[in-house]
Amino acid sequence: MGFFDSIKQMSKDVSNKLSSEVTKFKNKDFLNAVIAGCALVATSDGSISPDEKRKMLAFISNSDELKVFDSGDVIESFNKISSKFDFDYDIGKAEALKIIAKLKSNSDAARLMIRVCCVIGAADGNFDHNEKKAIVTICRELGINEAEFDL
Repeated sequence: MGFFDSIKQMSKDVSNKLSSEVTKFKNKDFLNAVIAGCALVATSDGSISPDEKRKMLAFISNSDELKVFDSGDVIESFNKISSKFDFDYDIGKAEALKIIAKLKSNSDAARLMIRVCCVIGAADGNFDHNEKKAIVTICRELGINEAEFDL
């Protein structure tokens, strides 16, 4: 590899890294809302199943917008939010809704986040009343009609 090829490669690497960082910054609110919504739904039935955690991580890992995030950071964020539910469910719920509310101005992102939450609710094989109720609460927080999601 010649000198100029080496410089071109370094420039390309820097450009890719910058693009990745911009994407990461741009979608941080969406990522946090997905994590908060998943935590709210997962805790609504009293426990967070490993299937619910795996489904959330799989969505984030496969999402073009979110796969730039490190899975360790995602797990850490999920654990931080879910620990608030462990301390007090109402405090955890309020914190999660505050994070989710940041999507109010982007209805497409909000609807996608709600769909992800529905998948998480059904991840353990039982999309129960409490999980559906949590998603209805999310819909109302975002000003979205829950009937769009058959709730």
